[in-house]
Amino acid sequence: MNRPLVITEDHALLDDLVRIAAAAGAQLDVAHVPAHARPFWNLAPLVAIGADQADAVAATSPPTRDQVLLVTRDPEDQDSWRKCVAVGAQSVVALPTDERRLVDLFADAMDPDPRSGSVICVIGGRGGAGASVLAACLALRASADHLRTLLVDADRLGGGIDALLGHEEAPGARWGDLVAREGRINASALQAALPAFGDLAVLSFHRGEVPAIPAQAMRSVLEAGRRGFDLVVVDLPRHLDPAAIEALTRAKTTLTVATADVRGVLSTVQILSEVRKHTADVRAVLRPGVVDDDTVMISLGIPSAGTLPDQPRLTATLNRGELPRLGPRTVLGALCTSLLRDLLPAT
Repeated sequence: MNRPLVITEDHALLDDLVRIAAAAGAQLDVAHVPAHARPFWNLAPLVAIGADQADAVAATSPPTRDQVLLVTRDPEDQDSWRKCVAVGAQSVVALPTDERRLVDLFADAMDPDPRSGSVICVIGGRGGAGASVLAACLALRASADHLRTLLVDADRLGGGIDALLGHEEAPGARWGDLVAREGRINASALQAALPAFGDLAVLSFHRGEVPAIPAQAMRSVLEAGRRGFDLVVVDLPRHLDPAAIEALTRAKTTLTVATADVRGVLSTVQILSEVRKHTADVRAVLRPGVVDDDTVMISLGIPSAGTLPDQPRLTATLNRGELPRLGPRTVLGALCTSLLRDLLPAT
């Protein structure tokens, strides 16, 4: 992959740019004079020209291109916009004021194939409803259909969704490696760091003591997930913490798994009262039981997304570390296929 190009002889400015690029997971090609920049000019995903070299660059009449910035360490420089126009830059970046913006621009430059993935959250109406199983199966079905998929475990006390998949020993980053992140995460770097199985990447927790996920870390992961994946599936805890709320605010759709028994319906209604404070599109996946389906749906007051009948052998299959079959003729496979068709934009 080609790297962003910096043209400057200002060593203090260059130090700032190297540090900012590192925060975005990027490395730089550096030219101290315009002549050294020529081989990189058309190849670099982004060109940052220091104000000290702007007139020299303009004198070479470089080819017109997008993603050119003029970078200055003097926000009060009245000559910045003249220099910006002279070099054909699209905007002026003044440090330190625009540092966070420049981190984002470097990160975008290092994501050569930006996607616009949908975030789908899954939450149980009560404990044991099967929300984690549905989240995992939805992600597995999507990845089997060659959708680049990220499965995010947001339930730190849930035992680990990687264990549910039988991959708890898989090498790769876990939440403990990411909780300190507050800024932009490069999507390609996230994909490379996480345990991956074909088109499915999984972010879960380390074993042992598990710290809470800061909302900022969840935000960074989901933003990177939307840029780098076609689908992000988030398995939520029933007790909403700041990270879960952060995920809900970014969800295209939230699926609530509800069991058709009195306690299950009452519990789901309480869950919904909290969930609907943070997201708009909430739908129910119903586990049939002693209360008839129509009564359950009227009580919940949200649309139905589908029905998931009990599968007595599913628990035994998962406890053996095996994955459930998700072919189109299986109950789970048919449900997941239907959900993906209904929830994702047509391609």
